[in-house]
Amino acid sequence: MATLRNLLVDLDERYDAPARAAAMGALHAAGFTLDERAGADDRVLAWIDETFGGSWSGEVFVAHNAIVRRDGDPVGFVSYDPVGLRFAWLRGVAAQPGVGVFGPFGVERSHRGGIVGASLLTIALCALRERGFRAAVIPAITSERLVAYYALRARAREVESFDTRAFVATPVRTAVLASGNGSNLQTVLDRVADGTLPLEIVAFVTNRAQAFAIERARRAGIARIAVEPWNRKTTPRASYDAHLRETLTREAPELVLLLGWMHLLDTAFVTSFSQMLNIHPAFLPLDPSRDEVGLPDGSSMPAFRGAHAVADALAMKSAWVGASVHRVTSHTDRGPILVRKPMRVGSDESEADVLARLHPIEHELVERGVKRWLYER
Repeated sequence: MATLRNLLVDLDERYDAPARAAAMGALHAAGFTLDERAGADDRVLAWIDETFGGSWSGEVFVAHNAIVRRDGDPVGFVSYDPVGLRFAWLRGVAAQPGVGVFGPFGVERSHRGGIVGASLLTIALCALRERGFRAAVIPAITSERLVAYYALRARAREVESFDTRAFVATPVRTAVLASGNGSNLQTVLDRVADGTLPLEIVAFVTNRAQAFAIERARRAGIARIAVEPWNRKTTPRASYDAHLRETLTREAPELVLLLGWMHLLDTAFVTSFSQMLNIHPAFLPLDPSRDEVGLPDGSSMPAFRGAHAVADALAMKSAWVGASVHRVTSHTDRGPILVRKPMRVGSDESEADVLARLHPIEHELVERGVKRWLYER
């Protein structure tokens, strides 16, 4: 866990219309273009996930944004005035009247330290002032370097600090469902053991007696391990689903994690456990109604939902795969996205090759996705 600091910037006359015009002019003079809009196009969202780690695009999706491009390619962005974010660090100064929210903010490495970052900072702060805010919060800063940057560039001062351990008073009762090797389960177990994730794993359920995830759960000392294979010849689907639901209900989990769970859960199950997250091996669109997703190179591909996402992508000769952690709803792989990240595929890679490279991305996203869920509780 970490210490987060919220900084505050006074939106005074430094951020008036002439300052905004000067920042925009500096960008144009240097050969950049500026795009300002609510939300962002698919390519920019995917570029953000690829370049900055996979957790910011959901925030960009619900905010106003300024995006800088060189020759059509995005090189920097800043978000401001988001709608609907529920992070714990936005419940203090950021919730006060007259205070706007700045960020996230990112510049491609090759353009850092130049005109792009300085201009975007000014443009966003000017936009917040124009919207009637008197001050702007720059939230959740963990780096001394960034504290110094904002102090120098915007006279930002620290107004709040948070120990993220305080966001979770007691470990969250968690049940895990998995059907296979369990490498994502192992990531969660390791992060629980080292204190990174404040979870109490109270139960593990699998539908495959040969799943290696069972051994991982045993080694971790999980007290309740349920092996629940489904015999399709003797047990009706509705009976099996009801039994699964009853098995988990006895453990009273607050959070359910589907970590490679290969059985479609019925509506009654999803309704019974509303706080449920799934790791899915595909780069899913932020808009759950869409059936294709944009990519960092400007192309698009189908949203590979369902049980064979990687195999389906490779069968279609897709140059991309990816992974996403999303909330579970009764619509398969269409719940709100918490984190996601795309991954390029080599033309000569086999499914085994792709999965070997994708698993570490899944492990990273599982940790980030659970953290986001915890911070938005």
